[in-house]
Parts: sequence; structure tokens; C-alpha cells
Amino acid sequence: MKNPYPRSFSHIGLSVPDITKAVHFYQEVLGWYVIMEPSEVFEDNSPIGQMCTDVFGPGWGSFKIAHLSTSDKVGIELFEFPNNEDPENNFEFWKTGIFHFCVQDPDVEGLVEKIVEHGGKQRMPIREYYPGDKPYRMVYCEDPFGNLLEIYSHSYELTYSQGAY
Repeated sequence: MKNPYPRSFSHIGLSVPDITKAVHFYQEVLGWYVIMEPSEVFEDNSPIGQMCTDVFGPGWGSFKIAHLSTSDKVGIELFEFPNNEDPENNFEFWKTGIFHFCVQDPDVEGLVEKIVEHGGKQRMPIREYYPGDKPYRMVYCEDPFGNLLEIYSHSYELTYSQGAY
């Protein structure tokens, strides 16, 4: 049996209530590249229609989709489904599944300010991982659509390479 090797991260899919506003937010606030403008996908016999039926099951009808990319080539797939619903509580961290994504920016304060200016929220004060020792900072925010967004000042590897907290 071969040893496993680390796979690269390809993309994450986010469901949003308004794809046009979401593309604008992510482009203006995080600077992500738009690689495919919002378009509509229909339940039909096209290759993408068949793929979506495999994923969603029959009867999904149609939805809007857009594709963005980060500077390090990670894809952001935005979906706007008809009759979308906001969750009662978007921060059910005790439930299994994905509950946030994280970006890296050395200007944590500046990015938080920009997120709030564009309709998002800061969920907590900016905190240091190793106060007085290393300048690694983090904060949780929300985009205007309720998706949880964490910001790190430094890379994941640097932040955790010191070991236990």
C-alpha cells in the first residue's frame, strides 16, 4: 500500500442569497479574481446538467453559479439557489461539517474594517496566539451573507509550527 501524500486544496463552494452582491463583495473586499461571471445552470441533458442531477437528485430546476479564484489558485464557487433560506443559526459550531473558511492577510485590522464597511460583521476581538512572543493574530468575521470567515495574519504552518498552545 502506498503512503498517502498531501493533496492540494482545489475550491470551496458557498451558497449565497444574491450571487451578484456576493461576487461584488468578494472581489472588492478580498480582491479575488472573477474567472466566470454569474450564469445560470439548468436541469437538462448537458454535461453540467447531468453532473448537477447526480449531486442534487432530480427536480432541482436551475441555479446561478459564479467562479472566483484567490491569489494562490484556490477556487471559490458561489451558488445562488432559488428559494434559498437563511439558516436559523449560522454558527452551529458543535454540528459536524464545514463551519468557516480562513484567509491570510498581514493587515488583519484593515481587512476587518473593509468587511464591516461592506456589510459583514466582526464576531470577536482580534486575538494573538502567542502574546509577547510571536505576532500571529486571528479574528472571526462574517460576510454579509452569514458565511463565517476567519482571518490569520500569518500562514497556517507558521501559526501552528510552535506546537501546542
